[in-house]
Amino acid sequence: MRTYKKRITLDLEDLEKTVKVGKALSSEIRLNILKYLIENSANISEIAKAFDIPQSSAALHVKALEDAGMIITHERPGVRGSQKVCGIVFEDIYLNAFKHKAKYSTTSSIKIPMSIGNYFDCDVNGNCGLISEKGYLGVEDSPSSFYCDNRNEAQLLWFNTGYVEYRFPTYLFRNRKVKEVSFSFEICSEAPGYQNDWPSDVTVWINGTEVDTMLLPGDFGGRRGTLNPEWWGDTMTQYGLYKSVKVNEMGCFENDAKCSEYTMDSLKLAEGNYISLRLGVKPDAAHVGGLNLFGEKFGDYAQSIVMKVKFLNENPEQNDTEDALELVEEKQ
Repeated sequence: MRTYKKRITLDLEDLEKTVKVGKALSSEIRLNILKYLIENSANISEIAKAFDIPQSSAALHVKALEDAGMIITHERPGVRGSQKVCGIVFEDIYLNAFKHKAKYSTTSSIKIPMSIGNYFDCDVNGNCGLISEKGYLGVEDSPSSFYCDNRNEAQLLWFNTGYVEYRFPTYLFRNRKVKEVSFSFEICSEAPGYQNDWPSDVTVWINGTEVDTMLLPGDFGGRRGTLNPEWWGDTMTQYGLYKSVKVNEMGCFENDAKCSEYTMDSLKLAEGNYISLRLGVKPDAAHVGGLNLFGEKFGDYAQSIVMKVKFLNENPEQNDTEDALELVEEKQ
């Protein structure tokens, strides 16, 4: 069973989650089970045998770890019916003891959406294309389609190697003390039709600096994407993963797991007329599996690419607010 590790983030606001994780970690045998699962996935019978405990006890330990989000279980056929196979899914645990105080901080944020077809620059190769919610844009498998005059209508784009680059304006928060910039989007790798096990290394550049390479496990199908139009075939790409990349004074983070040491200052995110985001697959990557990028009317998440900017308020009475204005993306 292939698993991709995440960070478990805890705080003193969500006490139920924090207590479940604390309970899971309070048992020496459960800690040893975690160590055992780091090396190999196992079913409950194998866990019971490895630790010389009854299967009923092993099942209770597994449930406690699963409730805490530390492992997942997967049903697979066995000699006598199905077996529940367990695998570890987290890499580390982070406790933010001061998150509850953030409610009273003097920060605000704005969100700036960008259509996936509104890229400033691109260089794509191999199997590639764009579609709107109504049909194909340009010609399938032709890089020239990425320059069609109605590319801003795109709701799904894909390519094997290359990149697309977006530029977000900075005038909306000019002269404000920016604390954090983040980008979120729905993405997966690109295979013929779909292949759930089809890894791809997607590189992320911010302001021209390579800040992250995210390993995407597959080009997902087998069920329809929640938002997909009826005409889109079941044998094609259906949905992606929700990914976020954020930069603050502590570094750069992919879905809350630190991915590089670049900061707001080193990337000069508070300077210039725009902030650029580039997503791409290098031809010499370890996993050249392409990428699919989803718009707000395709896949599982009703959003395009979104840049979120957090900054200090000029008026200290404006506490922990998000500007009511959902800004429409810049049109080229």
